Amino acid sequence: RSLIMTCLSLVFKGIILEYVEGGESKTRSIDLLDLTPETDVTALVEEIQEREPLITASCLEHIIHLVQRLQEKLGEKQNHKFSLFKVLRTHILPLTNVAFNKSGSRFITGSYDRTCKLWDTASGEELHSLEGHRNVVYAIAFNNPYGDKIATGSFDKTCKVWSTETGKCYHTFRGHSAEIVCLSFNPQSTLLATGSMDTTAKLWDLEKGEEVATLNGHSAEIIALSFNTTGDRIITGSFDHTVAVWDVGTGRLLHTLIGHRGEISSAQFSWDCSLIVTGSMDKTCMLWNAVTGTHIATLAGHSKEVLDVCFDYAGQRIATASADGECVSTLKAILGSGMLLLGTAFRY
Repeated sequence: RSLIMTCLSLVFKGIILEYVEGGESKTRSIDLLDLTPETDVTALVEEIQEREPLITASCLEHIIHLVQRLQEKLGEKQNHKFSLFKVLRTHILPLTNVAFNKSGSRFITGSYDRTCKLWDTASGEELHSLEGHRNVVYAIAFNNPYGDKIATGSFDKTCKVWSTETGKCYHTFRGHSAEIVCLSFNPQSTLLATGSMDTTAKLWDLEKGEEVATLNGHSAEIIALSFNTTGDRIITGSFDHTVAVWDVGTGRLLHTLIGHRGEISSAQFSWDCSLIVTGSMDKTCMLWNAVTGTHIATLAGHSKEVLDVCFDYAGQRIATASADGECVSTLKAILGSGMLLLGTAFRY
């Protein structure tokens, strides 16, 4: 293993190690679920160091400092106040999507005007207008955590990859026979996945600029897709009421998650890749074992369609957004037997 750089980010009671092994960028998460304002941070980090070879003596003090910062955050009283920061008149037609880079210093907007625009967050300055699509730019993404590339998916059936710094178009990917409505970079930024109304998803090699695989298996439009954090699995959600789990290396279908009675709206892996959460137009959210594809629980309670779902970074909560106007946060407790107990749901 060649450790070129160790970068740590604060997440919900945990840290993320970013490193390079064999020329490939990888990440490893370390949970700190037992961390409290009274914890001896130095002793905790030294204990973690004993079982984690990525934490070397040269970066030990830096890690201790980061965990101490996280500990300070845990002791702060939560009294957030929100105010309007800036209003930008960005496009001549309605926007379809918006996305930040990892640091939040820049963001992108997609629009019915067929363009994607890159903005400086602090100043509100337009840095680049990415032009070239012949129809609505519907799906957009940065290749976080790097942030040096932008992908745009369009109703013109193509996907384009752009340079964040220059606005130059690196590649135009053609192959879908219908509108592209979702896309995602893998964590290593070597692949791009696109989902289409043509019922397929495709994987594209970012260096070679060519198609790697076509994921066939759904009988209706694919409207959601997501890589896991290791980049070896991808899930696709479809209007055929199912979610498919695929092996990225081979393009092979591993599991089909069957149980929803309506179109899939959203699907996501937990940070540790062990769970999958899915939202549906059937007004429910479902939890699945990502390894076996088995159904764990159904979260019911919304009176209208569930439009979006997500895990927190610690994998302890699931948030669902619905057309009924409510956002529900569900607390998940893990028992010693390995079973899952769904606890209190909090509405906002």
